[in-house]
Amino acid sequence: MPDITMPKLSDTMNEGTLVKWLKKAGDKIEVGDILAEVETDKATMEMEAFDEGTLLEILVPEGGVVKVGERLATLSGEAASVQKPAPTPSTPVANKPVAAPPQKTASKPLAPVTPKPRATVRTGGAPVKASPLARKMAADRGVDLSGVAGTGPGGRIVAADVPEKGMAPAARATFQTTTPMAKIDVPSSEADKRIPLSGMRRTIAERLLASKTQIPHFYLSVEIDADPLVVLRKDLNAAAESSGSPKVTVNDFVLLATARAALQHQKINAAFAGDSVVEYATVNLSVAISVDDGLITPVIRNAQSLTLREISSAVKDLALRARAKKLKPEEYQGGTLTVSNLGAYGIESFYAIINPPQAAILAVGTIVKKPVVNARDQIVVGQRMTLALSGDHRVVDGAAGAAFLATLKKSLETPATLLL
Repeated sequence: MPDITMPKLSDTMNEGTLVKWLKKAGDKIEVGDILAEVETDKATMEMEAFDEGTLLEILVPEGGVVKVGERLATLSGEAASVQKPAPTPSTPVANKPVAAPPQKTASKPLAPVTPKPRATVRTGGAPVKASPLARKMAADRGVDLSGVAGTGPGGRIVAADVPEKGMAPAARATFQTTTPMAKIDVPSSEADKRIPLSGMRRTIAERLLASKTQIPHFYLSVEIDADPLVVLRKDLNAAAESSGSPKVTVNDFVLLATARAALQHQKINAAFAGDSVVEYATVNLSVAISVDDGLITPVIRNAQSLTLREISSAVKDLALRARAKKLKPEEYQGGTLTVSNLGAYGIESFYAIINPPQAAILAVGTIVKKPVVNARDQIVVGQRMTLALSGDHRVVDGAAGAAFLATLKKSLETPATLLL
């Protein structure tokens, strides 16, 4: 009989917390059914069934922490691959009544499992094993699953394994975070509070340590005249208030300007892939969002093609769902460039750590009033904002980073051009 094991629901997931079981012992299970809610290092997500049968026994109670690949429950019958046209019927459970699934009715019968028409066979004739969500993502992104290595149970391809369209698998595989962190003996007393690392906090610690030790960072910064930006934003928000439309933020302007500048400077919108550099055709902008237990970077896709209002709406929606831990895997994977803004916290300037495998991250500070010298050599009160770029020197040189910042500076100092 097949086991139900903890799937790899994100590219950085090593373990998950079983938040809630949505099925109970005795329930009939079909491929694609939602079995449970699992908290990963990035979000609370739904765990789907890869096989069909009857749920015999739940091995991990709600609240249990389980490593990827370890057993969660047992299922009757033989493992059913989604490529099989006729799944093996499940075996009834002795001495246990079979309860009707809570969300299925007679008016909505279960559809039979049918073969998927695309990417079902690997080179050499071996079938491709993939979850329904992974197949949907692959179809949406135009990815041939026959060339993708699976990290799920039994080598099955799961959502976290599906690359972005045009993303070389090597670009995802070159960054390693498998080296365990050294245990440090920290003196403490009974009055001190010791907080175990959550899955998210542990992943942040491992990835940032690996980023700083494996990626040769270099840093550039530029100060921009934020007066035109402040004036335009004030005018736009006055018009939005009178019409009942949502207001825009300074960060919305920065995100849009960054995406458009990155499209012109492709060495910034890139990744190091070991034996090559991948320069992306579109800008999938990762936006650093602070959540209760750390940081997550949901992705605004094709950001260079969006309007200011569309950028503003997208980031508000992603931030809201990120804090509620309701993001889907495809919404925080596949970013090509990251923006981190601490201006709301009063931070004037800082340098951020690169979000691998990306080649760069932009750090944004708050707008500060300070004395400046104007075009007539007069000292006046000006409004200034600092932008700082951290670059991967294997991909980006100083001149390329400086050119990107110059384009970004020009856009933000003439913000009306972003509305065209």
